[in-house]
Amino acid sequence: MDYLAALILGVIQGLTEFLPISSSAHLILVPWIFGWEPQSLTFDVSLHLGTAVAVLAYFWREWIELGQETVRGLLERKPFGNAKRRFAWFLVVGTIPAAVAGFKLEKYVEQNLRSPLIPATTLVAFAVYLFVAERRGRQDRGLDRFKLIDSLWIGISQALALIPGISRSGVTIGTGLFRGLDRSSSTRFSFLLSMPVIVGAALLEGMHLVQAIRDPAGPVGHPAMSGSSALRLDVLAVGVLSAALTGFLCIRFFLRYVQTRSFTPFVLYRIFLAGVVVVFYLRHGG
Repeated sequence: MDYLAALILGVIQGLTEFLPISSSAHLILVPWIFGWEPQSLTFDVSLHLGTAVAVLAYFWREWIELGQETVRGLLERKPFGNAKRRFAWFLVVGTIPAAVAGFKLEKYVEQNLRSPLIPATTLVAFAVYLFVAERRGRQDRGLDRFKLIDSLWIGISQALALIPGISRSGVTIGTGLFRGLDRSSSTRFSFLLSMPVIVGAALLEGMHLVQAIRDPAGPVGHPAMSGSSALRLDVLAVGVLSAALTGFLCIRFFLRYVQTRSFTPFVLYRIFLAGVVVVFYLRHGG
């Protein structure tokens, strides 16, 4: 895989991680459609490190405040003493389901759910989910009225995003809307919730990456290997940096977008992309 392909996939990751159109689906489909050498899940998750940097950079003031209040709450033995402290623990609760699912199902997803037909199906199914959520959700609550049960349901839905095509941001935003959150609040919580899971997944795959560096030949079936060649750090760096920059700009754009506009264009795009995948698959025999 060359630098241009890594740059393109990094940009795609930065856009699709935060837009409700599924980053994992695009990272499977784009190399498949253009005939690039398939990349391992390690490369995909390493790109997530770039988008984690984007979330940290964009919300750095909030992360500092949440961290400070959490520490103070523990020291004062009042972990839920104010809104900031409660919100920090809501993020912790929301992270747990995806962390458990990722730990238990990572290998299964990598080995069994990489077919393009899987995201083609889930792209449509969760386009409908987001469409219905926006129209049926009351959207009468902000983060100031956020509840523990909200974070639990959103966290459970985030665990489903292990399946390519579902979209982590799409399913968590949709669940927030079903819970009565407005578009801006649901989107903001989704973005903040993404960082622990993205970083955790990147660290988990980082162990595979270190092993691949130490043993470039790699054992057969090693999850950090792709095709016939070992993962190159210089190519990986291009992807991570492009994902970080694109992700930062995408967060800024999308938080402004949802204040006044609907998710319908993204719903239609998901259905269109699924159709393209099916047609391409049938014409080329998989």
